[in-house]
Amino acid sequence: MQYFDEYVSNTLAGSANQSFFDLAGKTKCARVYYKLFAGGKLDYSLLYSNTVDSTYADGAHSRKNYVCDEWEILSLRVKICTSSDPSNDDGTFFDVTFDGKPTKRVRPAELFSTDPVTLQAKAGEYLCVEITFTGNQIPCHPELWVASYTKTENGFVADKALPVPSMVGCKRQVKKRVAFVGDSITQGIGPAPDSYLHYAALTAQALGTDYSFWDLGIGFARADDLASNGVWMYKAKQVDAACVCFGVNDLNRGFTAQQIIDNLTFIVNELQKAGVKVLLQTVPPYDYMPERIENWKTVNEYILQTLSKTVPVFYTSLAIANQDEPYRAIYGGHPNEQGSALWANALAPVLQSFLENVD
Repeated sequence: MQYFDEYVSNTLAGSANQSFFDLAGKTKCARVYYKLFAGGKLDYSLLYSNTVDSTYADGAHSRKNYVCDEWEILSLRVKICTSSDPSNDDGTFFDVTFDGKPTKRVRPAELFSTDPVTLQAKAGEYLCVEITFTGNQIPCHPELWVASYTKTENGFVADKALPVPSMVGCKRQVKKRVAFVGDSITQGIGPAPDSYLHYAALTAQALGTDYSFWDLGIGFARADDLASNGVWMYKAKQVDAACVCFGVNDLNRGFTAQQIIDNLTFIVNELQKAGVKVLLQTVPPYDYMPERIENWKTVNEYILQTLSKTVPVFYTSLAIANQDEPYRAIYGGHPNEQGSALWANALAPVLQSFLENVD
């Protein structure tokens, strides 16, 4: 897809399709706000996907690679604003088109992008994306960790049932395109919503705008989801380097140590075959049930002793755990601001050194 030759991510927010909702043929207008990483006058294009990337919760409602129905975008417009509060009416909206047209009929399984729109913004300002759409099964992210709203007769109310961009893309020259790939911890859950204080965002901020960063973390996601080699993996292959962190949800959902090892090995190999350099993180500490701890130890031992011969490894527990019980989450299963800062402070120099050696 030519899109990835031209555009790089310009937000540190997690962005993916976690599930879907049924709009029952109604029409809806919604907004989502993304804090921008790099400033300047840049051409933007939003990437969308009509496939669910990962398994949501227990999988009873939606699972990895689920293809949503055909639906229609009736209008899409964007503006730059100073906050993610919809009552703040600053900024001017610009209409966004699709192949020159104001509407777009989205086909099942389609991966598509908008036409470019030129926007002037400062780093830290917000991109407001307002979309009006209609249809039945429509992809969404129930655990979306940035501000999103639906328009009602009484104004905008908080709501997560809307299609969100898979990438807030812009045309910008960078040294390397980097992805953080993982579950809700990587997505940003733990610190306050819309705070951008999760470990991936803080690590990116430490490395700076010489690089672009695409957060492909998804709540409830398993290594098993990415290893299914669907659209999510396709997106992960479109960068120069990937920082990969999985295992918590696999363990908690009953996957065996060997299944997790096999999936992690496949992920590393598949990304490498696509030319992506991989920095693998160990399975983070969490509030594991006692019967999961031995599997946690087995998987991490394999990562540290065997997979480390193939790719560089970052041992997460050194940053955010007591070394007497490295599987225990002392800053919360989803690390809070303090835990995220410690993680980022330890990871940033490792990732910086790693990227300097990426061809």
